[in-house]
Amino acid sequence: MKKFNLRSSYLPKPTRLCLAACTIFITISPAPHATAAEYLPGIEWEEPRQVTPGKNNQDPPSDAVILFDGVDTNAWNNAETWSVTDGFLIVGKGMISTKEAFGDCQLHVEWSSPLPAEGTGQGRGNSGVFFGPYEIQVLDSFENATYFDGQAAAIYKQTPPLVNVMRKPGEWNSYDIIWNTPRFDAEGKLTEPATVTVLHNGVLVQNNFELLGDTPFNRPPQYNPHPPELPIRLQDHRNPVRFRNIWIREIAPIQGKRTQQPTLRDKKTSAKRPKKG
Repeated sequence: MKKFNLRSSYLPKPTRLCLAACTIFITISPAPHATAAEYLPGIEWEEPRQVTPGKNNQDPPSDAVILFDGVDTNAWNNAETWSVTDGFLIVGKGMISTKEAFGDCQLHVEWSSPLPAEGTGQGRGNSGVFFGPYEIQVLDSFENATYFDGQAAAIYKQTPPLVNVMRKPGEWNSYDIIWNTPRFDAEGKLTEPATVTVLHNGVLVQNNFELLGDTPFNRPPQYNPHPPELPIRLQDHRNPVRFRNIWIREIAPIQGKRTQQPTLRDKKTSAKRPKKG
């Protein structure tokens, strides 16, 4: 193997000159942090509150409202015909809705399509998660062809999911949904459309999608004014879909107060910021 000697006397003259110039530059150039200015946004933020996470990511954090924990349906209206068996909530007759209303929120729900799989298309493992009149589709979409904006994790009749990550019939799926409710002014005019982000089995399938309105089967979507908080609903579509581990967190933007215009502070002349806590 050929060995290389890096002593300067063995290097060509142009190379030696280049190395010398680099050495001079490194020597006389000041360290970036020595003269860097600090950007100050001029906003005094409130301190984020402390939330204790669940033991695992699917477990509810300390600020979650438990909608179904495998015991009873006390958080729901019209659930008399829905059954709780082996810790699972099984679809009965009619749509159920939460007794409490919610606006902007993070919803976690786990569901499983029936086994053995029966039916095809929209007749196989069909249900839905509704925020008021807006549906995220629940459907057995494992090797089950249907219209794409009606498959699992679709915003019904508005957009398909980015990808299909459906598990086999009988296995458990999870939805983690970030919902931002639409806003209307005093006259009932839409000022902010609803947006939704959905992770299906941990995979992003809806990326801050802006809804066109509600999600009916038999007409185009439209917005009708309603309060910012509405019940969460689960659909009966005559299929015995199972649900478990349903919880929700209300979310709100962090608040800040502008105390000055954005500035750059010279690090040489500024004192260190006091640490809080």
